[in-house]
Amino acid sequence: MDYKASGVDIDAGNETVRRIRGLARSTFTPNVLSDIGSFGGLFRFATGSFRDPVLVSSADGVGTKLRVAFLAGKHDTVGVDLVNHCVNDILVQGAEPLFFLDYFGTGRLSPAVAESVVTGMARACRENGCALLGGETAEMPGFYADGEYDIAGFIVGVVERSRLVTGETIMRGDVLIGVPSTGLHTNGYSLARRIAFDHLGLTVDSHVPELGRSVGEALLEPHRSYLSLVRPMLGSGLIRGMAHITGGGITENLPRILPAGTAARIQMSAWTVPPVFTWLQKSGDVPTSDMLRTFNMGIGLIVAAAADKADQVRTAMGGSIIGEIVSGEPEVTYV
Repeated sequence: MDYKASGVDIDAGNETVRRIRGLARSTFTPNVLSDIGSFGGLFRFATGSFRDPVLVSSADGVGTKLRVAFLAGKHDTVGVDLVNHCVNDILVQGAEPLFFLDYFGTGRLSPAVAESVVTGMARACRENGCALLGGETAEMPGFYADGEYDIAGFIVGVVERSRLVTGETIMRGDVLIGVPSTGLHTNGYSLARRIAFDHLGLTVDSHVPELGRSVGEALLEPHRSYLSLVRPMLGSGLIRGMAHITGGGITENLPRILPAGTAARIQMSAWTVPPVFTWLQKSGDVPTSDMLRTFNMGIGLIVAAAADKADQVRTAMGGSIIGEIVSGEPEVTYV
C-alpha cells in the first residue's frame, strides 16, 4: 500500500500549488516577503504609517452556498464570496485589509477545481488591495464526499486606534443608512436550498420568471465588498457605527453595535426588497420574522450617522435611509 492508494495524491497537491502560485503572486504587495510554499507567510508591517495601529482579524466561511456551487459546477465565485465577506467583517470596525489566508479541504483533490476557487479569491484580493499570503490545501479521503470541498478564510487588517469604528458614539436621533446587497451574499442557503431544490423540485438550471434568470445564477451571485464605498469615509467622523448584515439578518446583527440604552427602528417600506427574497418567501411560505432573521433582505451594510450628516453619507454610499436610533434596549423593531 502507498499514500495514493489510501486516497491522498501528493502529485495532485503539487500540481495544485503550481497552478495557484501565480494567482497568489498576482495579489502580492511590496510588503509581502515570502512566496507560496513557505511554512509561514511573511508580511512587513509598515508601522511608521501609524501612530497607534490596531490589528483587526476575522475568520469565516461560505456555508452551504458551496452546495449550490457543486450542483452548478461553478467554483470561481465562492472564492470571491469568502474574501469579500471577511473584508466586510473588519471594515465595519474601520480596518482596511492587509493580507488574507485560506483553507481548502476536500476528499479527493482536483487541481482544476482548486484553481478555480483560488482564482476567485485572488481576484477579490486584488480588488480589495490585500495580499493572498498563503493557506492550506488538505486532501482528506473519507472525510469529505467526492466532488465536495469546504473553504474558510482568515483576514488581518489595520486601523489607527483613533479611527476605530465601534458604535459606542451612536445616540438617540441618529439615522440608519442601508446599503444594497447583491443577493443572499453568504447566508440563509440552508433554507434557500430547501425551498428551491427540495420543496419546488427545481435544479440550478431551472429558469425562474420572477428572477429573470436561473436558480443557480441567482443563488451564486457573489457577496459584495463595501470597501471602495466606505474607505473614503473612514476617519471623516461621519460614521458612528457599521453593521455587516450576515447570518441573523438585520434583526441579529444591528444590535451588535448598539450602545446600552439605544434601540433601532427600521422602516420596511424604505427600500425595495429584491425579487430573490420575495420569491423565496412566497415559495416557502416563510414568516416575515424568519426572513428578517435569516436573510439580509437586500441590505448588506447598515451605517449609523448623525441626522445632520445622513444625506451626505447616504449619497456617498449609494444607500437609503431605512431607520433611526431610539431609546430602549439594544434590539431591532420593524414598522
